[in-house]
Amino acid sequence: MQDDEKKDNQPNDDTGIMETNFDESVESFDELNLKPDLLRGIYGYGFEKPSIIQQKAILPIIKGYDVIAQAQSGTGKTAAFAIGTLQLVDPEKDEIQCLILSPTRELAHQTSIVYQFLGEYLNIKVSLLIGGTRVGADIDKLKEGPQILVGSPGRVLDLIKRKRISLSYLQSFVLDEADEMLSKGFLETIKEIISLIPTTAKIYYFQLLCLKILLK
Repeated sequence: MQDDEKKDNQPNDDTGIMETNFDESVESFDELNLKPDLLRGIYGYGFEKPSIIQQKAILPIIKGYDVIAQAQSGTGKTAAFAIGTLQLVDPEKDEIQCLILSPTRELAHQTSIVYQFLGEYLNIKVSLLIGGTRVGADIDKLKEGPQILVGSPGRVLDLIKRKRISLSYLQSFVLDEADEMLSKGFLETIKEIISLIPTTAKIYYFQLLCLKILLK
């Protein structure tokens, strides 16, 4: 990753928690008891200490809560859900365990890069599935057994209907910029995808605004 591209993913100052109903937080990544190779990826990516949303949102993901989190742009929300879900993924299983949906191709691409760099030492495969590319190329990616899928709702649902994607082993479902997704006409597609995920899978909604953590 280019230095300026990497810099764009670094959290800015995000002071000012609006509301949270989760009392626990951490001051350092070491307090999260993460996999050593994940911790290595975090520090290798350039993070030194968690931003406020990372202090609040990573832990409930790891502990198995459904999470709704709101944060200002540039506060490290992508890394928050990426770190939390990477901790839960089993690299020994070549099954889809985490699905992230994004409202734009650009955001999906950026999110996939964050996952690849943070999970660099975990031996985890990440696949990007977005419109505007050949479906055949996506099918070839899926044959490689990725554990994490990042994509746009339409392309992901299309591949599910083609029976190229199985959600039977899904543990984590992330809806990034959920407010924008639902206002752009993706509602029916997202509802259909959610209806197909296992009831045991945890759901994470990340939105832009001030930090607000709500747990189920």
